[in-house]
Amino acid sequence: MQILFDVAHPAHVHFFREPMRKLVGQGHRVVVTSRSKDVALDLLSELGIANIPLSTHQDGGVLSLLKELFKRDRALISVVRDEQIDIMVAIGGTFIAHASRFTRVPSLVFYDTENATLQNLITYPFASHVFVPRAYQAWTPRRHTRYPGYHELSYLHPTYFQPDRSVAIENGLAESGETFLIRLVSWQASHDIGEAGWTDDLLGNVIEKLAPHGKVLISSEAALPEPYDRYRYSGRVSDIHHVMAFCQAHIGESATMASESAVLGVPAIYAANTGRGYTDEQESRYGLVKNLRELEWGSLEAAIEPLLQQDKAHWGKARDAMLADTIDVAQYVVECINQYPRIPVLT
Repeated sequence: MQILFDVAHPAHVHFFREPMRKLVGQGHRVVVTSRSKDVALDLLSELGIANIPLSTHQDGGVLSLLKELFKRDRALISVVRDEQIDIMVAIGGTFIAHASRFTRVPSLVFYDTENATLQNLITYPFASHVFVPRAYQAWTPRRHTRYPGYHELSYLHPTYFQPDRSVAIENGLAESGETFLIRLVSWQASHDIGEAGWTDDLLGNVIEKLAPHGKVLISSEAALPEPYDRYRYSGRVSDIHHVMAFCQAHIGESATMASESAVLGVPAIYAANTGRGYTDEQESRYGLVKNLRELEWGSLEAAIEPLLQQDKAHWGKARDAMLADTIDVAQYVVECINQYPRIPVLT
C-alpha cells in the first residue's frame, strides 16, 4: 500500500513514528506531508523522516486558519493523486478528511481533543472513520471507535521507549538532585482560539516555588519574559522525553505533555482553562495528573506541594496500573490501517 501520514503538529510526529516504522518494515510505502508549526519540521529532520511541506502555520486567528485550510486542502489533494495514495491517516484530520471527499481515498482520523469544536465539526462528517480514546468526552460521528489508551502510548510505551539518564543529562537534566519541567504553549492552535494562558506573575510564582527544590526547565512555544529565559530548555527536541522521564514533576499548560509525563510515571499538573478527557481519566483512575481549570496561584501552589513530598515508588506503581489497563496504541494504529475497512476488535 501507499500510505499517507499528514503531520500538522510536533505531537503528530511522535504519535506516528512507530506505526510508520512498522508499516515500512511490512513492505508498505509511506509518504509524509508536513506543516511548519512550532518545531514539527525540526523534529522530522532530527528523526530522519523525509516529508513534503504543504503549508506554514500563521498567527492571526480564524481568518488565517481558513486561508491555510484552503491552501493545504488543494496541495494535499495534488499529493494524494500524484503519489497514488491508497489510504490517509492523521491526528485531527481536517485536511485528509476533505481530501478524501475529492479523491475517494479513505481517511482514518485519530483524535483526543474535545474542545476543538469547530475543527471537529468540519472534519468528523467527512472522515472515513474516527478513532478516539475511551476517555473522550465530546460528540463523535457514527463511524467511530473507542480504544483503551492515550496518544502518548504510541511512542512512550515501554515497548518503544526506554529513557536514558545520560541522554537526559546531556539535554539539561540536573546531574544530581531534582529537575522540574514547566511547559508553556503559544495558544495559536485552532482549538485554542479565544483562550489565554498563564500570566507572567503566575509563571514567576511557580518558578519561585520550585527553584529551592531543584533545577527548573521551561519548554515554551512562545518567547519567555527576559527574567525567565535562562530557564528555557535548550536540548534536542527529539530528546526531551528522556529528560521528562527523570523529572520530579511536570507543571504546565499542555495536556499532551501532562499525559506524556503520566505515561512515563512522572506526576503532572495540567493547569489550563479547558480540560481533556484523557487527563481527567489519568487523574481519576491512576492519580498521575492533577487537573486545574482555574489559573489561580493558591490552587496551583496547593497542587504542587504533594509532588514535592511523594515517594517516587508511588508513581511507578500508578504507572504500572495504567499500563496494565491500556493497549499498545502504535500496534493498534497499524492494525487499523492494514485491516481497513474492517475495524480491529479489541478484547
